[in-house]
Parts: sequence; structure tokens; C-alpha cells
Amino acid sequence: MDLSEGFWDNRYKTSDIGWDLGEVSPPLKNYINQLSDKELKILIPGGGNSYEAEYLHNKGFKNVYVVDLSQTALNNIQARLPLFPSSHLIQKNFFDVDMTFDLIMEQTFFCAIDPNLRAAYAAKAFEMLHDNGKVVGLLFNVPLNKTHPPFGGCKMEYIEYFKHYFDTKIMEASYNSITSRQDKELFFIIQKKNIITTIY
Repeated sequence: MDLSEGFWDNRYKTSDIGWDLGEVSPPLKNYINQLSDKELKILIPGGGNSYEAEYLHNKGFKNVYVVDLSQTALNNIQARLPLFPSSHLIQKNFFDVDMTFDLIMEQTFFCAIDPNLRAAYAAKAFEMLHDNGKVVGLLFNVPLNKTHPPFGGCKMEYIEYFKHYFDTKIMEASYNSITSRQDKELFFIIQKKNIITTIY
């Protein structure tokens, strides 16, 4: 399947973005409202138009980064938020990002990548997070498509991907999803494990 830079950029150029809510996702908005440390370094991978980044920025979080393959999507953010640091809008493959963060905010990206890369996502997220860092966000809790994104899944499957690298703090049905996604999303918080590797 074609999930290349060109594929995603064309989707944004033609506004073929059915996953785009046009606003911050209510479960993530609620989570953000509980964050008090405005110095947190936050990554939104595959953020697209990233209303979450906009909401964070407007609440005074200055260390927010969005990575996406689509330059068009990143340009859309810059157009809406001219004061958002352009250096924080990174046109790159998530797996090629060489930075570290306190928090990764997940909104549709995990379910947009090729399912064969899910284990690699877990490993990369672990690598990118500071000690005790977290991945927080939403995952689809339904079987969706096999040939094109978004790809679905279930709680047990997701836990299997993350269990070697993260402690699952919560992974439950989201009670405040938008109407069209009611009963179809899991809200989750996972925290980086303190893994000590012994070299013989």
C-alpha cells in the first residue's frame, strides 16, 4: 500500500481527510486541561492539521512539536498560528526523528501507519521519551480497514505492542469521544519503563 509522503500530502491538498475533526479532540482537550507544567516538551506525531498543537500553544505550552510527512498539513498549522515556531513543525518520517520528549500525544497516527510498523512505533516512542515519559492519546477500538488507513485494533493487541517498553496506566473506552467515534476509541496513558540493560 502507498503510505508515502506524496500520498499523505495529496490527501491534505485535496482535503481528503475524513479523520480530521476540525477541532481539538475532546478527550485530549480534557487531558491537556489537567497539565500544569508549561515547560513540558511535547511531540504530536503524524499530527496533520493538529488542533491539539493549536490548543496547547494557545494555553501557553511553548515546547510543542509536530512531525508529519505532509508539508501541506504543516503549512496549514503555520497559517492558523503565525507565532508557532516554524522550527517546531518538522516535515519528516516519525521514525527518523532524533529528538527526545517528555510526552508524546497520540491522535490517529498509530492507526494510520502500516500495522506492520506498530512494534517499531513502540520501540521508537520508548527511545524518544525521557525517563518516566508518557504516551497519551486515543486508539481506535474497532476493526477498520486492511488495505488503507485508518487501521483499527483492540485493547489486548495494543497492550502486546507496548508491554515490553511501557507500563499501562490506563487503556479504557473513551467516555467523551465525539459522537461519530463514540464507543470506538480507547483513551490510554502509558509510561516508559525503567529498563536497565546489563552488558556482559
